[in-house]
Amino acid sequence: MQTGKVYLVGAGPGDPGLLTIKARDLLELADCVVYDALVNPEILRFARPNAELIGVGKRCGQLSWSQREINSLLVEKAHKHSVVVRLKGGDPFVFGRGGEEALALADAQIDWEIVPGVTAGSAVAAYAGIPVTHRGLSSSVTFVTGHEDLAKTESALRWQHLAKGVDTLVLFMGLSKLGEIAEQLVANGRAETTPVAVIGSGTLAKQQTVVGTLETIAELTKREPIKAPALIVIGEVVRLREQLQWFETKAAVGMLNDEFNWLPNLSELATRRAA
Repeated sequence: MQTGKVYLVGAGPGDPGLLTIKARDLLELADCVVYDALVNPEILRFARPNAELIGVGKRCGQLSWSQREINSLLVEKAHKHSVVVRLKGGDPFVFGRGGEEALALADAQIDWEIVPGVTAGSAVAAYAGIPVTHRGLSSSVTFVTGHEDLAKTESALRWQHLAKGVDTLVLFMGLSKLGEIAEQLVANGRAETTPVAVIGSGTLAKQQTVVGTLETIAELTKREPIKAPALIVIGEVVRLREQLQWFETKAAVGMLNDEFNWLPNLSELATRRAA
C-alpha cells in the first residue's frame, strides 16, 4: 500500500519571522498539518486553504491528545495524504518528543524527515538580551526539562552536576516548580546569589522577563506573575541583560504590534507568494 511522507517540522519559539524557509515551503505543500498548541496561529496561514488542519497536544495542564494517539494519527494520515506536516513548537528534537514520533513512523514503515526549528532554549534567551554562552562568563550550557517530579526517590536529573558543573542552565517547562528547582540547585552547591531570569511569551510582543537570584526568584515571580510557556535561564550570563536587552525595549516604545515583531502581515505575504 502506497503511503505519503511525514515531515516533523519545528515551528520555532513563537515569532513567525523565525520560521525556517524549509518549514514555510512544506506548509504550503502539505495536504495535512498536525500542530501543537504552542504553535503561533499566524504560522498556520502559510498552509494551503484546503489543507486538513488538526490541533493536538496539551497546554497549561489541559489535556488533549495523548502521545500514543498522536503517533497513530500520523500513521493514519500518511496512508491518506502525500505530504503530512507535524508542526511542533521550537525544535522537534529538543524536548519536543519528536524522537518518539519518528520511532513510531519508522516502526510503521512510513517515510519521514526531520526539519529542525529554532529552539526556544537559545532564541528566547536572546530575545531577553541574554547570551547563553559568553567569553569569561559561560563556556557551557545545558538544556534541562523542569517538568520532572522533583519528589521522586530517584531523579533522572543529576542535580549535583547541574549545580556545580555547568555555567548556564536553561530550563524548559519548569515554571510551576521554580521554587523547588532553586532549592535543589542551592542544596547541591550552587550559590544562592546566582542570577536567574524567567521569560514568558518569549519572542512575542507580550514577552515579559523577571530577573532575580536563586534565593529570590520564586517570590519575585509570585509578585509579577508570568504565565506558561516560560523559559528559565540560570547563570552569570543573566547579568548581561542589563546592557543587552533590546526586544522588550522595542515593545515598550510601541515598535511592535500585538502579536509579533517585524513581520507586518503574514497572511498578505502568503497570498502574494501563492499568486
